[in-house]
Amino acid sequence: MITDLLAQRHAETPDATFVITRGKQYTYKEIHLAVARFATRLAQLGVTPGKHVALLAGNSAAYLVAWLGICLRGGVAVTLNNQLLGDGMNYLVEQCDACLLVVDRQWEDARGTMLRADLAALPRIVIEDDNHFFDSMAHLPPAAAESVPGRAPCTIMYTSGTTGLPKGVVNSHNAYKATGLATVRALGIDASDRIMAFMPLFHVNPQMYAVMSALTSGAAIIVLPKFSASTFFEDAIQYGATGCTFVGTVLSILVARHKAARRDHRLRFFFGGGAPNLVWQAIEERFGIRVHEAYGMTEAGGWTTGNSVDEFRFGSCGKPRLDLEVCIVDDNDNVLSAGETGEIVVRPRGPDTILLGYYKQPEQTLDACRNLWFHTGDIGRFDDDGFLYYHGRMKELIRRNGEMISPVEIETRLRRMDGVADCAVVGVPDPIAGDEIKVSVVLEPGINPGPQAIHHFLADHFPPVMLPRYVEFVAAIPKTETEKVQRNKLQYLDVRVHDLKSGQPVVAQMSESE
Repeated sequence: MITDLLAQRHAETPDATFVITRGKQYTYKEIHLAVARFATRLAQLGVTPGKHVALLAGNSAAYLVAWLGICLRGGVAVTLNNQLLGDGMNYLVEQCDACLLVVDRQWEDARGTMLRADLAALPRIVIEDDNHFFDSMAHLPPAAAESVPGRAPCTIMYTSGTTGLPKGVVNSHNAYKATGLATVRALGIDASDRIMAFMPLFHVNPQMYAVMSALTSGAAIIVLPKFSASTFFEDAIQYGATGCTFVGTVLSILVARHKAARRDHRLRFFFGGGAPNLVWQAIEERFGIRVHEAYGMTEAGGWTTGNSVDEFRFGSCGKPRLDLEVCIVDDNDNVLSAGETGEIVVRPRGPDTILLGYYKQPEQTLDACRNLWFHTGDIGRFDDDGFLYYHGRMKELIRRNGEMISPVEIETRLRRMDGVADCAVVGVPDPIAGDEIKVSVVLEPGINPGPQAIHHFLADHFPPVMLPRYVEFVAAIPKTETEKVQRNKLQYLDVRVHDLKSGQPVVAQMSESE
């Protein structure tokens, strides 16, 4: 289990710092004890090995303790997006078969009442804050670790699908441990490192890249509540960060915010995916931090290829991990040669290194893993030296601020709005967000709600990351003969499109800026 690494760190370096928050630092000994006590609390509430526990909370030391405590008890941690609302939240809590909810006070007050009656009846642990959480368990005896094989499920994380229903990606303890080891080797991480994590801890990026590399090497992890461009360097200096994980939007925002050089820090690496070449270059030249661009996804080991300390090529996504085999294939799954563009497919060289499957979705699992390859749905190519280059998505998902968003999920909800006859959602390129969301709407005759009404309707059902920036009203949605939306025909921005951020048509906004 991944908690075996925590036990090892506790045995070897109990007084070394493991978790750093804005309020306190915790040693490996303190976290190990808290995790064991939380496992006792879970046992008292009837959680047995193999049971699913849903975790809905923001970043904190308590979040890490809860996650690892679920694992120590032999359970499966279902790490859900704590910003979900309404139907989406209820669907995931039901679909994952949770027997218990672990939430924080913010979620409880803002979203707890949104649960359906049957789901609200589930037992619930509420994290008030870190201090209260640790103090509340001080009287509990520490539990011994359950004996769970490495191939057993460790987590379920939900990722959007083009069908509109998110899929629960089941990853094993072995997958987590393999990724932690691969990350440590790629970046040369050791016990002296301090890895800053500000992305939501329900996400595969901080879980596999940051937490697992810290557990593997004995390094410390700096847990911040969220990303802040204005305080980024001050935080890095204050807490002694030597590296951090990212999605591409983070680096774009840093470059836009900090125009002058900053070298008054210890940061030596950024590790993640989605950095445009110009941003990548600016980060290295302006701040002196090496960008280790990677390619990956929740299903395929968290990260699949990456630029390492020893093998690095600007503009690429690096080379495959040693424990994964990565190829480019054509539409018939024939392997293509270097320089040829096709779908990126992955398979493990060792057992259980990628997903075990999609939870309760066997047909989707079989389709994704056909012909003994996991099919990513992404397009890329290899160069002659084995470096991967990413060219975009075959799937229709929108990647906004590092989050994968299903257009079908938004469309399904929007069609329920009074006066909406049809609609389509597409991603349009944006230098900061990666993609921005554009909604095209066909209205019933005589109805004219205005762009803001579309936004307000969706805001009652989705978190901010899923809300559109652009809205247009059209006579018809372009479709094929088989009624598939021709999304490429809607990916334009001109005077027909209203920008909700500026409150103006797109061309009017551009004209004023000129």
